[in-house]
Amino acid sequence: MSISESAVPTGSAWFKSSYSNGAGGECVECAHVGQDTLIRDSKEDPGLVVTVGRRSWQTFLCALAQETLKL
Repeated sequence: MSISESAVPTGSAWFKSSYSNGAGGECVECAHVGQDTLIRDSKEDPGLVVTVGRRSWQTFLCALAQETLKL
């Protein structure tokens, strides 16, 4: 995992969560670049970007989904 402000490739296809309603709440944007997933706060563009390996991101999402099912 790495965190940077300027290492975002030009033309990255950022997308928001389907839970984002555009009403100004917190929102995370992601972009897939090669084997990495880039993560940033949509309200801080440009801002800090967290880069994680795609497998790590998928593992995180699966764990999150399992926890959500327990609620």
